[in-house]
Amino acid sequence: MPAGTDVLLVLTTMPDGESADHVIKIVLESRAAACVNRLPACVSTYWWKGAIEQATEVPLLIKTTRASYPMLEAALRKAHPYEVPEIIAIPLAAGLPAYLAWVSGETRPLSV
Repeated sequence: MPAGTDVLLVLTTMPDGESADHVIKIVLESRAAACVNRLPACVSTYWWKGAIEQATEVPLLIKTTRASYPMLEAALRKAHPYEVPEIIAIPLAAGLPAYLAWVSGETRPLSV
């Protein structure tokens, strides 16, 4: 199994910096993620309810693990202001082993 297959890069967008910072705090404090990169605002153009819409959004790149993804998704869904938030998880094929180990060590899966 290639290194990195348990680490995920999760993408989401927020409507503004304040909501982005709120979500970042929640996912890091809960240990649902090891790291979040908040990118500069961008313009998103998309279909919504039968019409093309355009909005300025703040992209977030979230590093987590497969085991912690359910907790991360639940936290994002609860804190996200959008009716249908973008939450996309991309598995990593490979990465620096020490970084991948760090992500795994800094996240905690949902306890059952």
